[in-house]
Formats: sequence, C-alpha cells, structure tokens
Amino acid sequence: MSDAIISVSGVSKSYGGVRANVDINMEVKRGSITGIIGPNGCGKTTLFNSIVGYHPIDNGSIKFNGDEISALRVGEIARLGLLRTFQQTRIYGKMNCVDNMQISVSHRAEAKSSIFASRKGEIKDRAEHLLDFVGLYSKRNLISGDLSFGQQKLLEFAMALMNEPKVLLLDEPTAGINPTLINGLIDRLRRANEELGITLCVIEHNMRVIMNLASHIYCLSNGQMLADGKPASLQNDQRVIDAYLGGH
Repeated sequence: MSDAIISVSGVSKSYGGVRANVDINMEVKRGSITGIIGPNGCGKTTLFNSIVGYHPIDNGSIKFNGDEISALRVGEIARLGLLRTFQQTRIYGKMNCVDNMQISVSHRAEAKSSIFASRKGEIKDRAEHLLDFVGLYSKRNLISGDLSFGQQKLLEFAMALMNEPKVLLLDEPTAGINPTLINGLIDRLRRANEELGITLCVIEHNMRVIMNLASHIYCLSNGQMLADGKPASLQNDQRVIDAYLGGH
C-alpha cells in the first residue's frame, strides 16, 4: 500500500464564475503532519471541503487509503476515518464538556465494534480521558459556551478524537487563540500524531506554528498549487514570499 493516505489528483472546483481550486495535486503521507498555507481566499478551505465530501468536485480524483472517495457523502467519508474541524468551532454551547464529547460519537463508532462504544459508561470514561489529554479535565463539567475560544477549540479537537479518526483535517487551529495557549495546542497536535497515530493535515496562517509543526507544506495561491516542500525550502521560496506579500 502506498504511504500516501490521501491523494488529490487534478482536482478543480468552481463556484459560478469563481475558480476556487484549479488542477490541484497533493499527497498526505500516512502518519505525517502536512501543512497547507496561502493567502486568504486562495482555496485552502475549498480543498478541505472537497476532500471530506461537503461538495462535489468538478474534475479530478480524491483517494483515501487508495480508494476513490470523491463521489461519497460526508457521513460515508467520516465513517472511513477522515474528519475535519472548522475555523469557527462547532460545539454545543449549552451543554457541558463531557456531554459535548458523548454526543460527538458518530455513526462510525456505531458501525463497527469500537472498543469504547458498547456501553455508555465506557464512552464517558473515554470522553474524560480525552478531555484530560487536551488539558480540559478540570473543566469537564463546565458549560462549553462559557469556555474561552481557545478552550473551545481544544474541546472541538477532543470531540474529533472521540471518533478515532485515521486522518484529521484542521482548519486554522490556532486562529483567535490567546498566544499563551498556542504552544499547548501544538503540543496536543503532536501528541495526537505520535501517540495516537493520527495523520494530520493543517491549514494555518501562523507561519511560526506551521513551520515548526509540519514535515511537508503545500502553498496555494489564487486557487492553484504554487509550491510544496519541506518547511525550510518554502521559507526561502520567492514565489511563496511574493504570494504572501501580495495577499495581505
């Protein structure tokens, strides 16, 4: 089996007359942390939406574990173990953290004999374990809407982990977070990758974060793939520098 767990080949997507993605080619290697960067409006989130089935692509191929998934729906793709988070958190603000965790258990857990999905007590135990993993155990019984934005992002990350993803796509995980919380979040992402074996693909505007987190980075500009490579090579790539200077 190829070491690419996600393969995107020749993918294009337009909205009306706007070409959001044009002939995108990208691979996410199994077990890696892969970064996606680019100016605002360059097509990063559209690419994520295409991968997880939020909208049909116009052309191209998207494969997960070697199987074509571009015609599948969101729920079908999620059950395969491919999940995403959003720029704006999607939590249940009137529920406490443990209840958010328990309600997040998807059809994927129900569809297979998961090690924790057979009894409610086991689900709660796993919820509390993962809240501890992301540093929210002491706040497990607090109403999630009362958490800081950074803590809500950690909760959403933990909610995604409840579903035992093989791959997690993270859209701007550090956006809007207090700088003092960013290092803690980066540490949790690394631990999820190393200890839980989850492949991560991260859209991120914070260059310090992504250059230290990802082993391989793709840069989009105007809906097209501009460059890719290791962090050090992209930091010195004049095309990438120009795209950012022109995009802000």
